[in-house]
Formats: sequence, structure tokens, C-alpha cells
Amino acid sequence: MAKITEIIILMRRNPKGVSFKDLCKVCEHYFGEARQVGSSHRIYKTPWIGDPRINIQDDKGMAKAYQVKQVLKAIERMENQENADE
Repeated sequence: MAKITEIIILMRRNPKGVSFKDLCKVCEHYFGEARQVGSSHRIYKTPWIGDPRINIQDDKGMAKAYQVKQVLKAIERMENQENADE
């Protein structure tokens, strides 16, 4: 499996070409384990209320492009909050 930073680079280049497994790996790295896994969706907890929410689903082994973009936006928000706290 690819490293987190490599996956994120691929996510930014081509949101349509991201495997669901790789997206889960990135989400678990940034947001911890999914709080819901049993259904077709995986929902991850974020340190804020509201958007961007992390709710992803498997689409025949691939991640949905709009959900990849939401994850990227959430990661960016987390990094900006960390930089502001320093």
C-alpha cells in the first residue's frame, strides 16, 4: 500500500482515480477509526461541527470523487487549525 503523502498527492491530481481502501487509510490517519462502519458508508469524526463532513462510501472498489474532495478540504482545514494554534 502507498504511503499517506503519496495517496494525498494522487487524490489531488485525480479525485476520480482513488481506491476506497486508500481513502479509508487516509481518513483513519487523520481522523481515527470510523465511528460507523457497518453500513455502506464510513463516517469519521472531525474536531468541528458541520462541513466538511467525512462520510465516504465504496463504489465498486473506488471512492467517489466528491467525497475525495471533501476529505482533502477537511485535511486542509485541520492543517490550517494546527498552524493557527502554533
